Amino acid sequence: MKNIVIAAGYATRLGELTRNFPKPLLKIGNNTILGRMLDDIDTIDAIDEHIIITNHRFAEIFEQWSREVHYTKPVTIVDDWTETNETRLGAVCDLLFAMEKLSIDDDLLVVAADNLLFFSFQEFVDFAREKQTSCIMCHEQPSIEKLQRTGVIVVDENMRVLNMEEKPQVPKSHWAVPPFYIYQKKDLELVRHSVENGCGKDAPGNLAHYMVEHTTMHAWPMTAGRFDIGSLDTYYEAVEKYGKN
Repeated sequence: MKNIVIAAGYATRLGELTRNFPKPLLKIGNNTILGRMLDDIDTIDAIDEHIIITNHRFAEIFEQWSREVHYTKPVTIVDDWTETNETRLGAVCDLLFAMEKLSIDDDLLVVAADNLLFFSFQEFVDFAREKQTSCIMCHEQPSIEKLQRTGVIVVDENMRVLNMEEKPQVPKSHWAVPPFYIYQKKDLELVRHSVENGCGKDAPGNLAHYMVEHTTMHAWPMTAGRFDIGSLDTYYEAVEKYGKN
């Protein structure tokens, strides 16, 4: 299984902090946002490589970082050759770019690089292995306002996904979808042809939505929380809350 980190955005909401520096490599205490995530994923036996897809502006920074870290699994940096937020490929096209460039034909763990997580991805991998399908994560979100800004799923009693909507005005459940996915090798042909068949490009949830409509997927309920770093305020809050841990 390959761990693919989508890290090609420009994090414009963080202003000067990320004008010339990638958000995933911002420090939280003695580690980076990305480093905290990889510390966990690297311990999963099924993972054999970390692949980080980034843009041309930040590629050398990631290359330098990769030379300084020491994981048990190799780290590969992929440059998508975009240089501005206006010309970015979008998360789905970045995933497809990395898959084609590296000729990937393996199960995929696909993650966004701007969250602090308080559970292990091992649980998610075990769940997907048990279900033998591609999978997404979910968590209960009581706020209708927050549900209107994310992906929302409907599931059956076995956590099979019956329906997914992006940013619904009238959410059909309280199951929100964070940006973490497992796509099994048997579904990679669907992934490869998703955009040409009408899948949205910008957000990783676009692909999950497309896949729910074209193959069997299950949803793993997160066993603990996460902290989404999407703005200057949330970054400084993360530093204050978790930087000493």
